[in-house]
Amino acid sequence: MSDILGDIFSKCITSVKGIGAKRAKLFNKLGIFNVGDLIFYFPRDYEDRSCVKKIAELEDGERCTFIGIIDSKVREKHIRKNLSIYEVSIGDDTGKITAVWYNQHFIKNVFRPGEKYIFYGTVLKKNTGLEIQNAIYEEENKKDKLMGIVPVYPSTKGLTQNIIRSSIKAALEQAFGKLEEVLPEWVKRKYNLLDLDYSIFNIHFPKSNEDFLKARYRLVFEELFLLQLALLSIKNTLAKDKKAIKFKGYREKIEKFINNIGFNLTNAQRKVFDEIERDMESDKVMNRLVQGDVGSGKTIVAVIALYKAVINGYQGALMVPTEILARQHFETIQHLFLKEGIKVDLLVGSQRTREREEILKDIEEGRTDVVVGTHAIIQDNVKFSRLGLVITDEQHRFGVRQRATLSNKGDNPDMIVMTATPIPRTLALILYGDLDISIIDELPPGRKPVETYVVNSSMRDRVNNFIRKKVLEGRQAYIVCPLIEESDSMDLKSAEKLAEKIKKEDFKDLNVGLIHGKISPKQKDSVMESFLKGEIDILVSTTVIEVGVNVPNAAVMVIENSERFGLSQLHQLRGRVGRSEHQSYCILYNEGKGKVAKERMKAIKENNDGFVISQKDLEIRGPGEFFGTRQHGIPQLKIANLYSDMDILKKAQEAALELINRDPDFIMEEHFLLKKKIINEFGDKINILSLN
Repeated sequence: MSDILGDIFSKCITSVKGIGAKRAKLFNKLGIFNVGDLIFYFPRDYEDRSCVKKIAELEDGERCTFIGIIDSKVREKHIRKNLSIYEVSIGDDTGKITAVWYNQHFIKNVFRPGEKYIFYGTVLKKNTGLEIQNAIYEEENKKDKLMGIVPVYPSTKGLTQNIIRSSIKAALEQAFGKLEEVLPEWVKRKYNLLDLDYSIFNIHFPKSNEDFLKARYRLVFEELFLLQLALLSIKNTLAKDKKAIKFKGYREKIEKFINNIGFNLTNAQRKVFDEIERDMESDKVMNRLVQGDVGSGKTIVAVIALYKAVINGYQGALMVPTEILARQHFETIQHLFLKEGIKVDLLVGSQRTREREEILKDIEEGRTDVVVGTHAIIQDNVKFSRLGLVITDEQHRFGVRQRATLSNKGDNPDMIVMTATPIPRTLALILYGDLDISIIDELPPGRKPVETYVVNSSMRDRVNNFIRKKVLEGRQAYIVCPLIEESDSMDLKSAEKLAEKIKKEDFKDLNVGLIHGKISPKQKDSVMESFLKGEIDILVSTTVIEVGVNVPNAAVMVIENSERFGLSQLHQLRGRVGRSEHQSYCILYNEGKGKVAKERMKAIKENNDGFVISQKDLEIRGPGEFFGTRQHGIPQLKIANLYSDMDILKKAQEAALELINRDPDFIMEEHFLLKKKIINEFGDKINILSLN
């Protein structure tokens, strides 16, 4: 825990009453080492035991509280080795219930007839009457009554809920009045935030639901506020002391270029390019995320931005994840720029030394206007004459420092990061908080929606016949599996096994290819090249094709074990087809029987809008799985939920922006503790540049 909270919070948890060396090791397993860790170890759930019922009012399957008098001795039954049952009869003025405990041998010494107890647990209706199993209990006359809102914590073997609760209670008593407030008073007033002392106590032991909601609001706000300040400080640093390139307008020239492209831009493409133009012509360095659904036309917007940079006398660079995709973009851009007299070069790892040296020389001496390539672009030997605009594809997912390194190849070039993963705008501000965000939320006219079908394995023959029919019509197909090799633990189709089977049994007369993440990039590009040329009819693949080369002739996407994929991932895979005038199809083999599986399949079947699907994905799976927080480098949030706390997130973002505008360097006294806490909380998890 941070030193700003005082020495007491750095003390080992053995300083807390009731925690010895043995128990401390168990807490260590939960990541709790000191008093501060314990106080900020928030409940995962709560049990409302405040509603007390009479025994006659208890219902089957209900979790509830009742008060009863013990009216029998504890009965002990030994069913078999290692299984003993302890029963006691309980009554009140309305009826009777039997309480049952399994293997809890001490129970026989707890209850005596005539004593009054409070019980909490799940009630079951049996033929013999009402029963409550492994109930939590407490003597009715005890000071700490069991009734109320009770926290439930993530635990580990050997640490009961009662031990965790009593330890946290002891730590809170030890720390009461010593919590230092990091939120400035003006933020607390403006957003009606309660004191930290009150909030911490009531997040653990709320007296009422209202107290809990107020406490949670305060703590969620603070967590999201700190994260937003951390991200905004990065953006502030990147922009600070940097003299931006102020590109000239050249409106007529650009409009003429757009008119010669051969198709009309959508309103969304126009809007996003307007935002890019404003950035390029401003006195601030552009760091913009262009977010758009599969097929929404992000690349053409990037091409127009590159054109603007070149006619202003600067060079542009477009970096993509694979060689084959780089070649595809190179051919497209070269074709568009040919009549403009703009020189485009391709830079990839597989080029021969002599060819590469010539290209590097042309780039350094300014004869090359636009470079399209893979990560080869950021190698040390690549030197630009006058780099003005850098565009990166999402697969690189550059961190702040990598993007800063890349920008050093020019004199503060503008930067665009493109992503085909639709994320609700407010949540994108968490993932890409150091970037301004543009969204292309409209597909080009005339695109036929991909017809989506959910089937089970009983339909396999029909699906195979359909694939064959489409291939004989001249189309191609993808078959995607979640695994590369056979798994003993899960009955999933493996790409290697399936490719072998369909080659020998299902499609003996067709050309079947295989691609997965374990083959080399060179092999991968070779297979994709063959598929693009039409030499492969059916490509069996893992999710490596999720974001990749455009194959307009591919019209069928079959996904095995679709219940194992997230909705957004299924949508990305589906986006590999439907890229031409041919009607395309996505067939999902689904073996999931549960309610969630059905809900997910219904969502993907009925929606072709990636933003709607991503919202549903967040709703069903939660933000942790959706974002893959480790992959993105975003810290694991302790209490906030990026889906359900959307309204609080918006307020926290608003407050963070206001603070950064008031005091960008955190030099005001009221922001000093805040600055230290941001460094302590997030400094090792995301790149805090301006605060260190």
